[in-house]
Order: sequence, then structure tokens, then C-alpha cells
Amino acid sequence: MMGRVIARVVEWSRANAIVVVAATLALAIVAGFYSASRITVDTDLDKLIAPNLPWRQRVQEMDKAFPQKIDLLVIVIDGKTPDQAEDAAIALVAKLRSEPAIFHDVRLPDLNGFFRRNGMLFLPKAQVQDYANQMIAAQPFLGSLAADPSLRAVFGVVRLMAQGVQQGAVPPRDVSTALNAVQRAAASALAGENEPLSWQTLLSGTAPAPNDLRRIVLTQATLDYKALTPGETAIDAVRKAAAELGLTPDRGVRVRITGSVALNDDQLATLAKGAGFSTALSLGLLCLWLLLALRSLRIFAAIVLTLAVGLCATTAFAVLAIGPFNPISVAFAVLFVGISVDLGIQFSVRYRDERYRVGDLTDALTRAAYGIGRPMAVAALAAGVGFFSFVPTDYSGVSDLGWIAGVGMMIALVLNLTLLPALVALLRPRGEPRPVGFAWAGAADRLLIRRRAAVLTGAAIIAVACLFALPRIRFDFNPLDLQNQKSESVATLNDLMSDPTNTPYTIDVLTPSPGAAAALAKRLDALPEVDQTITISSFVPDDQDANLAILADAKTLLGPTLSPATIKPPPTDQEILDAIRATDAELKKITNRFATAERLAHTLDAVLAKGTRALPLLKTNLADEIPNRLQDVRLALDAQKVTLDNIPPEVKRDWVTADGRALVEVYPKGDTHDNDVLRRFVDAVRAVAPDATGSPVTIQESARTVTSAFITAGIIALVAIALLLLVVLRRIRDVALVLMPLLLAGLLTLATTVLFDLPLNYANIIALPLLLGIGVSFDIYFVMRWRAGNHDLLQSSTARAILFSALTTGTAFGSLALSNHPGTASMGALLTISLGYTLLCTFAVLPALLGPAPAKPD
Repeated sequence: MMGRVIARVVEWSRANAIVVVAATLALAIVAGFYSASRITVDTDLDKLIAPNLPWRQRVQEMDKAFPQKIDLLVIVIDGKTPDQAEDAAIALVAKLRSEPAIFHDVRLPDLNGFFRRNGMLFLPKAQVQDYANQMIAAQPFLGSLAADPSLRAVFGVVRLMAQGVQQGAVPPRDVSTALNAVQRAAASALAGENEPLSWQTLLSGTAPAPNDLRRIVLTQATLDYKALTPGETAIDAVRKAAAELGLTPDRGVRVRITGSVALNDDQLATLAKGAGFSTALSLGLLCLWLLLALRSLRIFAAIVLTLAVGLCATTAFAVLAIGPFNPISVAFAVLFVGISVDLGIQFSVRYRDERYRVGDLTDALTRAAYGIGRPMAVAALAAGVGFFSFVPTDYSGVSDLGWIAGVGMMIALVLNLTLLPALVALLRPRGEPRPVGFAWAGAADRLLIRRRAAVLTGAAIIAVACLFALPRIRFDFNPLDLQNQKSESVATLNDLMSDPTNTPYTIDVLTPSPGAAAALAKRLDALPEVDQTITISSFVPDDQDANLAILADAKTLLGPTLSPATIKPPPTDQEILDAIRATDAELKKITNRFATAERLAHTLDAVLAKGTRALPLLKTNLADEIPNRLQDVRLALDAQKVTLDNIPPEVKRDWVTADGRALVEVYPKGDTHDNDVLRRFVDAVRAVAPDATGSPVTIQESARTVTSAFITAGIIALVAIALLLLVVLRRIRDVALVLMPLLLAGLLTLATTVLFDLPLNYANIIALPLLLGIGVSFDIYFVMRWRAGNHDLLQSSTARAILFSALTTGTAFGSLALSNHPGTASMGALLTISLGYTLLCTFAVLPALLGPAPAKPD
């Protein structure tokens, strides 16, 4: 029945070829214009998973409670000195805040007024006492710099040091560090290098820790989700601001960008990068395979035009019925090309085969429709069912893809049974002078039948071996592993993660009050998987009274020194050179017993020889940071007692909501690059706080959602395809014959991931259900030809069509494997592998399973 209906449709299309072609082309033009005027892409990756899942609702609740923590653009500033990093961060924050149209929130968490004033209260008492002692010991120098924050005062201080050594009042070793620092900064200025002296290091007397050389700026920007990279405007603004401020490596400062916005932008940009080359290569190979399969430019043109019309129609359906494309659903084009070309090749190769047999074009089209129409319809329906199986899942991105690709399969089937034969009728390709199949494959046909038992035994052994490999399948649920590790955002994030306090893998728990947060934090701190917790109570120092007393005593001694009654006016260039000359003279008096003084004196001689030309960079390297550093000392000595009530709003808002709920932030212990560490961390915390959220929880729940979606899709596809085949084939045995090679191909694919350590991930797991939807068509063509009484499967035109169909589909998948995006590349690789195994099982195992053909057609 189905075969006769299809044959009539093909015959009607041939007889009314001009009408069919004109009508479909007109509809394609309308669809193309409609799509071009309304097509949009929503690149918001948060929308790829259904928002009504419980864990997603907890994320939304947390985002609503602390909206300033979402969609962050994180700017990492590294300086050669702590002073450079701090001053650069402050300058960049001020610059970005001047552009409210782009940045609606810019903050510097560790350098706000609260921490600059009260940071010393969080240190151990001994460390605070050492700081106070160092400041008191440096009082004469601080006084000179406070009264004259210029190069003149800097060299005046150096002169005092030299005089102290000359008089025996100061041991050389006590001033060696300071003189060395001044000498290096002056020498760098002479060499034209921006190498500022670190007054923080000099005053503290200790080498800076890695964290002292880094500052982190958090921003929230206006994002354009209609653009390929929503944060591009903001990122460009940051780079422009850094360049205008001179925050460049050649001036000792490096500015890098990461955070969720930059990571997503880099991911989307990586997907687009190189797409032109891979697409061009894919299209070139696709044309080559088509020409080799068809050996006719006219049939080639008919298939390409049919494909183009189908793409226009499917795109129009997606724009009209689904709405904006997402980063996953845009892949429908690759899938549509693979299936539509498969249908076109099947019909065209069968037409060529019949044309060779009967010669007449009209008869050949009709016979082709009778012979291949029904298998084509079953194959397209099976592929459509495979795609539609994605629709009921919670993975919204793939659900949209399922709708679009599923409908696209129906469109491709209709066009290949109407437009394609109409085009062939109009283009009137030449007749076929020789058989279309693979005559040389006759020996293989006979061998597979003769050695049928051995082939099936071998296949069974391979299947069992693959089953033993299944428990070792690895799933990589870390989305960072799917991104280009060399991109700035990923490389910067990995660098930050080397410090456990900067890990993005923290768990957040929302509690009813600050008291509840403190109590929960105490319980979580007891877990071996937890490194530390932070709540609003963490901002009240435990031992602050003792530290406040130390700082108050120091302020009593240093207050008048740091706040002189008068400040000298800026010196002239000549006054600076005079100060350098006087300092040089004092240094030369001690060079015979102090090598550091000799080096500095030699450098100052060179400065004096260069004259005023040396002063601008010398000022940058030695004096520009003095006012800021003196202000840091004033603030540190003016620390105030901290209570929950007087924590400033800009700090409190990150930890307590307006309605009094409080946040607990939980940090993992161990290597956060290790998925097992994160899994144990999440399980341990959620055992205590089931409503916990945060990136580790989101990652694991996303993994469960995605894997569940594909397992669901796989089960639905398998059952639905089996039912479809049962309706069409009406024999359980024949249904099993179609599915068994596919199951073996699936086992081989999974075993290969274990053998070559290719973990499944969010991207490539799509290969498994697609294997059913796409691969089933190959088996259907062979089984239905076999049921019609044909035993020459490998030497038939069907085998030729299957082979070149696999090559065209494999080329489309292979283009994905060339992607610069690791996730897309892994998807393309696994799709290609699964397709290869499907073809192998279809050609090597299925004929043996089928055995000798029935004596007469079914």
C-alpha cells in the first residue's frame, strides 16, 4: 500500500514537473525571505536546560537573592609589585564606573574602604605587632615622605640612610634592601622600563606573596544575547580602558578577563572560529561524494537544489514555530544535510539502476519509486522518531533541536519524493551505460553467506567483550573541559584556581538569618571535604581587641608624622637633580665598605649625566605611588572595631539579603580539577544542606539532567523505532534484524571511548540516540531489499547508495570534529566513529544475519 501511494506521488510529480518545481521554488523563496527577516539566535546558555527543575529553581532563588553575583565579568590584574596591582585596579574601577551605559556594577571586593581600613584586624596579633614596629621604626622616613611626597624626598631619605651608615648609627644590612630597591627602580628608568619600587614591600620588610601581586575586579555589564558573543561590548570596553590607562605588560601590569560572561563568549567565539574553513571543506567533499555516487551533473544539481529548498523550509518552520535558535539547535543544518542527502542519494542511485535496466526515464522513475520509496519513507520516519525522542526531555536546547530536525526529516522526505523526481524529469539526465552497483562485491556477498556462522560468532564475541568495557565508561561532567584551554578566559580561570581561595567551585546555601548561617557553617566546617566556610560573621575579626590596641598605640606615635601641618610644593626639575647630586655625594663616602651604595652611586651618576630626560620615568618608578601608600598606612592605623551592625552595606549586601536571609559560602578541599573531588564535596555538603546550590551543584545536576535526557531519548527512540518497524515489517524477527547491527555498533562505539580514553560529555553524548535515528536507515534499506528476494546486497545499487550516503553524512560529522571547540570536536569525532561502526555492521554483520534471501518477494 505505502509503495503504491509513493509511486503515484512520484509519477504525479513527474507528470506535473513544471508546476511542482515552480511551486516549491516559490515557497522556498518566500520561506527564505521570511527566515532572513526574522531569524535570531539566543546565545544565553542558561536557557539550554528547563527552568522548572527543582535544582534550577534553587539557582533562580539564589540569583534573585544576590543578583550582583550573576553574569559576572571578572577582571584579573597582575602587577610586578603589590603597589602596581593595587593602583591599577583602583584606576580601572574608576574608569569603568564612568561608563554606566555598559557597566551597571563595578566593584573591587578586597580593596573597598572596609578592608583597607580594617584588614589588619584579621591578621594574627604577632603579625600586627610586627607591622606596627616596622612603621614606628620607619617614622623618620615616613615623616619626610608625608611632608614632601616627591622624588626630592625620596633621595633625601636615601641621603639620610647613607649618613647613618657613614656615622655608624645604622648597620649597612639594615638599609641594604631599601638601597637595592631604589637602585633597581632607577636603573630601570634609565633603561626606559616601567619598574616601580614597591613601597608596600619596602615598608613591610617582607617579600610579597602571589596574592599580593594580584587584584580582582568584579563587573556586571549589559549583555546582548542576540549577538554571537553577548559580552563583547563590555570586554572591548575593558581592554580599551586598560590601554588608555597604560595597564600593559610593558609597564608592569597584565589585565586578563574571565568569569561566566567571558567564558561563554569565548566558547561561542571558538565555535565560530574556523567554521568557514571546515564548512568549505565539508561542502567540497560533499560535492565530491555526490558526483562519485551519481556520475551525473544533472542529478547532482537536482539533489543540491532539493537540499537547498529543504533547508529554507526547515529554517522557516523553526523560526515560525520554535522561535530563536539556541547554540545547540543551530546544528539542525548539519543533521538535515546528512539525512536529506541520504534520501536523495537513495532515490537517485535507485533511479540510475532502473534506468540502466529499462532505459526509459519515465519508467525508471516509476520503478525507482516502487523499489526504494517505501524504504525511504520508513528510514525518514525512523530518523524523525529518533529526533522527536529529544522533545520530551528537560534538556531544552536538544528538545528544540529534536523538533526542528524531526520536522526537517518529514520535509526532506516529501521533497525527495516530489521535487527531486520533478527536477530529474525536467533536467533529463543521460541514460546509464553500465551497472550502478559494485559488481566486484559479489565475492563478499557469497563469503558472508558461506561463513555466516563464523561471522555471527565473531560478532557475538565482540559484543560480549564490549559489554565488559561498559562499566569503565567515563563521563566528564566538567564544562570547562569542553572549552578551549588556551582561550584567555579559561587559562585565567585555571590560573586563579591554583589558589584554593579563588576557586569558582564554591557551594552556596541560603539560610533564614545570620545566626542560622553561622550555625550551619560550623557543621559544614567539620566535614573532611570542606576547606573553609564564609558567612557575614566571618567579617567580624575574632581577636580584634588586641589588634586594635596595637594599632591605636602606633597611631598615637605616627599620627602627627603621617599628617604634617604643611606639605612642600612639588619640586622643580633642578631641585630634584640637586637632591640626587647631594645623595650621590653621600653614597660615594661609603662605597669602599658598602657594595650596594657603590651600585646606587654609579646609577645616580648615569641619571645626572642624562639630566632632566631621566626624571619622568624616574618619578614614575620611585615617587608616584607614595601618596597612595601613605594613605594605606593612615587607614590601617585608623582601624575601627567591627560588629555585625557596622559592616558597611557594600560588604553586607553580598552576604545578607534585604529580608534578613544569610548566605553560607563553602569551599572544597583538594584538587578542584578532579571530578571525583567535586563529586564527594557536593555529596557531603548536600547531606547536611540539601538545598545547597552553586557551580559544583549546578555542574553535577546539569550532568544528571543531560544524561537523563539522552537516556530517556534513547529509550523512547528505541521503543518507537521498534514499534514503527513492527508496523511496517510485521515480523518481530525482521525488526530484530534491523536493530541488532545498530546495537552492536553502539557497543563498539562505547567500547572505543573506553579503549582510547574518550570520555562522554555534554556534547558528544548526543551521538548515541542519533545513532539509532540515522543508522537505522542503512539497515532498513538492506532488510527491505532482502525481503524483496534480492540476495546480492553488497553488489547492489543499494550498497552503493548506503556507502556514499555514509560518506556524505560522515563528512558533515567530520567537519564538526575539525572544530576549534573541544566539545564540538568531541561530538564530531564520536558521531563519525559511531557512523563508521554502523556502516561496518551493516556491510559485514547484517548480510550474515539475514542469510539467503527468501525464494520470492514478501
